[in-house]
Amino acid sequence: MSKIESLLFVTGDEGLSSKQIESLTDASASEVKEALLSLQADYIKSKIRGIELKELAGTYQLISKKKNASTIQRLVENPTNQPLSQASLEVLAIVAYKQPITRIEVEEIRGVKSERPLHTLGLKGLIQEVGRAEGTGRAILYGTTKEFLNVFGLNDTKELPSLPEVQDSEEEEQTDLFMTKFQEAFGEQKE
Repeated sequence: MSKIESLLFVTGDEGLSSKQIESLTDASASEVKEALLSLQADYIKSKIRGIELKELAGTYQLISKKKNASTIQRLVENPTNQPLSQASLEVLAIVAYKQPITRIEVEEIRGVKSERPLHTLGLKGLIQEVGRAEGTGRAILYGTTKEFLNVFGLNDTKELPSLPEVQDSEEEEQTDLFMTKFQEAFGEQKE
């Protein structure tokens, strides 16, 4: 049951069908159904838990309990009161300069997972899904929003400052790994 709960937590809004859960856990259909029903009952009974398990559009998803809607609404209405983390700022810069871009491409530039900063930036209305990449999996493409332009006082992303040129000195090799990867990625794009 803990495997199923972990899988549902990680998939977030996408959720998983019972067939996908069976495949990922090597469990039978009856074992998965029993585990899902047990999880649902546990969440319903618990007064201290803020989530529940629902079947929506053929997939099982962990969602917040309706009784907490007003608290969640306050967070949604005031996302700008919370400052952006360093990770979120890095991801925002990458998306702004390299859009449209997939999560995997952002992670290749940063060298670390970037799912949470992308989610945070989406909640704050600074980035949004702008399409799907061609190919296997059709990954989400991210781009900046009008809110991004408003926050940074821009009319267009073309007004973003130019990135500094990458220098071939030994000093440059000792600079921050992130900035080096960032500059390399954008230097290739401008050529």
